[in-house]
Amino acid sequence: MKYALVTGGSRGIGRAVCIKLAGMGYPVIINYVNNTAEAEKTLQLVQQAGQTGEILKFDVSNGQETREALEAWEKSHPGDYIEVLVNNAGIRRDNVMAFMPEEEWNNVLDITLKGFYYVTQPLLQPMLAHKSGRIINMASVSGLKGTLGQTNYSAAKGGIIAATKALAQEVARKNVTVNAVAPGYILTDMVEGLDEAKLKKTIPANRFGTPGEVAALVGFLVSSEAAYITGNVISINGGLYT
Repeated sequence: MKYALVTGGSRGIGRAVCIKLAGMGYPVIINYVNNTAEAEKTLQLVQQAGQTGEILKFDVSNGQETREALEAWEKSHPGDYIEVLVNNAGIRRDNVMAFMPEEEWNNVLDITLKGFYYVTQPLLQPMLAHKSGRIINMASVSGLKGTLGQTNYSAAKGGIIAATKALAQEVARKNVTVNAVAPGYILTDMVEGLDEAKLKKTIPANRFGTPGEVAALVGFLVSSEAAYITGNVISINGGLYT
């Protein structure tokens, strides 16, 4: 069995990606760290999409916790492997750099960058052995152009973009592709507290995007039609930044 793992899969873009991958025929592993009720709701939606799934609780920024969770999963699924990995987990802790506590800097970078390493590294060997894999990293327009008040978030997302480009070169010969998706403003919990009416005026499409639109892009990158696309960052932002 070939599985798909989506980190931060309980809500928002992660949930939409889980549903999309289920519709493509993948049994989905829904990672979450806190909200069990939302993870179970995502699982129900995956099942409604006609596929099996399971929830897997671990904090991607904790190396030991992540390793133990993935090892336990592998032991309980002999002969199976995770062919699709979507590194979606991430948080915002916006602040101007002059007043940013070290904790806000570390938390944002740890989840995005340490999380990328802790989850991706142990899953690479099975992908390479099977000569088939898809890794999609959730970046952001902030990682491409930088955003005022988001030095930590921009650094984290810029780092994941650079890591995407490097790793893609390492694994392409084994039919493993690595790409990044860079959303702009998407209607999820991540944009709570932002002035939507004001921000829409800065977007040529004059609206925020939807999680389903991002999931559709992820689905294409996972598909066989995208087998020759690797090391790329694809923006989905309504023309906000090109």
